[in-house]
Amino acid sequence: MDKNETYQLLAKQVESLIEGEHNPTGQLANAVALIHETMAFWWTGFYMVDGDALQLGVFQGPVACYTIKRGKGVCGTAWQENRTIVVPDVEQFPGHIACSSESRSEIVVPLHGSQGNVIAVLDIDSKEVATFDDIDARWLEEIARIITRHALPHL
Repeated sequence: MDKNETYQLLAKQVESLIEGEHNPTGQLANAVALIHETMAFWWTGFYMVDGDALQLGVFQGPVACYTIKRGKGVCGTAWQENRTIVVPDVEQFPGHIACSSESRSEIVVPLHGSQGNVIAVLDIDSKEVATFDDIDARWLEEIARIITRHALPHL
């Protein structure tokens, strides 16, 4: 199966796993676990918007930073700019926040509330340089929409 086919199946699985459930923390946790295991990423998780910062949410992988300010690092920049950011080499990203020195590439996808505002970001890290591309961005954006629709519809 190629990457597009894997993501297509993953998107269907995420939706099937979380639709009809009413426990947002559980839905986010299971979605993260499924993405992490299916794609064999190194770190997969959510940071939730809380005032002027992102706060660590559910994740799979090694320990992580608790708080990220708006506009700081890849996550804070994706939030501030309201766009998906693909970073082939985190060492080349100005202001990268190194929660772990093992992270080499990263993708961050904003999740949007009912008003179009960013309510969270999906952050995924790899131990390899240049792991993520436009295919990852497109499908992770679709998965983010699915997750928002089923797990965070009231935000």
